[in-house]
This record gives sequence, structure tokens and C-alpha cells, in this order.
Amino acid sequence: MNVQKLTTSFTNQYGNNSSDIRVFNAPGRVNLIGEHIDYNGGYVLPAALEFGTTMLIRERNDNEIHFFSTNLPFTTSIKVSEIGSSKTGEWVDYPIGVMVELKKAGSPVTKGYDILIHGEIPNGAGLSSSASLEVVTAYGLLTMEGGNIDTVEIALLSQRAENQYVGVNSGIMDQFAVANGAKDHAILLMCDTLEYKHVPFQTGSYKLIIGNTNKRRGLVDSAYNERREQCDRSLSILKEHVPTLQYLAELTPEQYQELETHLGEDVLKNRTRHVVEENARVLASVEALSANDLNTFGQLMNASHESLSDLYEVSCTELDVMVEEARKIPGTLGARMTGAGFGGCTVSLVHEDDVERFVKEVGTAYKERTGLDGEFYVCGVGDGVKEWNGEE
Repeated sequence: MNVQKLTTSFTNQYGNNSSDIRVFNAPGRVNLIGEHIDYNGGYVLPAALEFGTTMLIRERNDNEIHFFSTNLPFTTSIKVSEIGSSKTGEWVDYPIGVMVELKKAGSPVTKGYDILIHGEIPNGAGLSSSASLEVVTAYGLLTMEGGNIDTVEIALLSQRAENQYVGVNSGIMDQFAVANGAKDHAILLMCDTLEYKHVPFQTGSYKLIIGNTNKRRGLVDSAYNERREQCDRSLSILKEHVPTLQYLAELTPEQYQELETHLGEDVLKNRTRHVVEENARVLASVEALSANDLNTFGQLMNASHESLSDLYEVSCTELDVMVEEARKIPGTLGARMTGAGFGGCTVSLVHEDDVERFVKEVGTAYKERTGLDGEFYVCGVGDGVKEWNGEE
């Protein structure tokens, strides 16, 4: 994030001096482990990344809100009185949706603003570019308007904007991690109750490498609905034997083994086993990270991917190839797909001495085996949404 360069872009677009421009930043996020179990009552373990979305904002003397992005060509302006009156189908629907929800929550936008948005998160990579944009908008506008800053409420408000205004049925994890991240910490989150705690993620000489497969994720929605339906069927069957069972992830692996035969179909057994064991892996990961045991955490990452590929069947050739090649690098402790699956990204934990080799060799092998160009982002775990304090 080069604030000086962004400030120049802002004044080139909107004119006047830069003295009253304020700068806010929200990160992207990656889910370290805990995939496809949030809707089954399980824990997730996301972390905020060190890159994300920056918003530069300045109050205007009229009641117009002007939008400009360094990434996308669409620009527009609306009157405060017109907020939410019509959708554009463009990126501005995300911040406008946040403004609609702010008004519903009793914190309306009352002034005009010039807004510049700069995103460092690749769209469609599964690193929460939309959640980052929503959260930075909510945080920035609440600050400008003198509203109450509550990062849990900001996450919920941002999720509502995406669900109700934009029309994308996302869960809460993305917005929650973006709003509540903490440097060198992951977040253990129960999505249903929003019970959470920060877990130390001291990677030391190891780096996270996000690998973007650049595979379009065309099957995600239909497969997601199918997996949910299968899990609902499993839950319905198992409730006949455990009437108090509310979610599949409530079962321990030992309890599941005793109940497995009741499920009959192999597909239901596989889906349920993934949910139960993945939730156990998340809790084991918290223990490992709290003890600064990165080797064990890496092994849990590997096991998570095998389960997602073999039992839950939401991986794809491209994800499997990238994970397989990542594990060939000596300094890789663990590698797995992250996100909904059928494309998107992998996440690997790699020793800093092997990062350059990883990017080169995994990238070359991935291209040879899939015909696609992978992209790699080397990063650490950063803070959640905040106002820029003048330090780069």
C-alpha cells in the first residue's frame, strides 16, 4: 500500500489538497483450516492477510458521494438521498449496500464524500475481496460520521449488505476475519454463535504462500447445495439415534465411528466423516499453534486437503496438482486447498529459505501439468480493519 501514490491518484481525480484525506485499510483473509464445516456447526480458523483494500475518503461540501477505483474503470456519483435507490451491477453496489445497512442500523450517511478504493486482492481468488471492501467502507464511514465502532457489528452489517443488497448468500466468516483480525494471530470462530478467540500464529521463519490456481469455479454453487443437502440427510438419520444432536460437528470422531453404520450410503458416511474429523483438526490446530508446533499444524493442513479431496469431493485436478507440487518442496510443512473448492486457492506453510524455489518450481510444474498459469502471494498474518496512522 503506497499511500503517497494513492493520495496523488485521489487529488488527480478529485482535485484540491490532500490535508483532509483520511485513509482506512481492511485486509483480505485466508481460512487456514476448517473447510465446509461452518454450516455443520463446526469451527473455522481464518486469518487476516497483510494485503487488502484501502479506502481514501474526504468530506465534500455538498450531499454527493463520488466513487472511484484504481482497479476498475467504472465511476459514479450519487446523492445522499439516493443511497440504495437503484443497483448498478458494478463494484459500487458493495459500498452502497453497506450505506443502506448503516442507515437501517441507525448510523446513516449524512454528508457527501469523495471516495477512492484501491484493492490488492485478486477478484475471484477466494481471498475475500468483497468482504474487505464492505468492511473498510463500514469502518471508514462510521469513523467519518462519528458513529460507534464495534467490529463484530461491522462484520454482521457487512454480511447483510452482501446478502440483501448485492444478493450473494455468503456466510459470516469472511467479514468477521477481515474486521477482527490481529497480527500474528488466527481467529477460532464458531460461525453460528460468533464465539471467538485469537490464537497465536507465530510463523517465525515460515511464510504463508497463497497459490491461485486461476481455475474458474463454475461448480461451486450447485456442489455447495448438494453437500448441504447430504449433510442434512445425515443429521436427520443420526438424530434418530442421538435426539439431542443439533449439528454434525458436535460429534467426536469416536462417537461418529459408533454411529457410522446407521448412515448406510457411502456418500453420507464420507461427507459426515469429513465434517467430524475436520472439526477435530481445527481444535487440534489450535493446540498445536498455541504450543508453537508448526510441524503438527502442517500435518493437519495436509490431512484436511486429503479429506476435502477424497471424502467431501470439493477439490479438483488443479487444486490437487498445486498441493501435490507444493509438498515436493523441502521447506513446505503443509499445503491444502482453501475456500469452497473446485478452483480458487491453496495455502501452504513454507520456510522462508525455500520461498523463491517454491514459487518457481511449483509454478513451472503447475503450468506443465494443467496448462494454467498459477499466481503466488507470499504473506504473513496482519491486522483487521483500521485507520492508517501515517506509517507504511
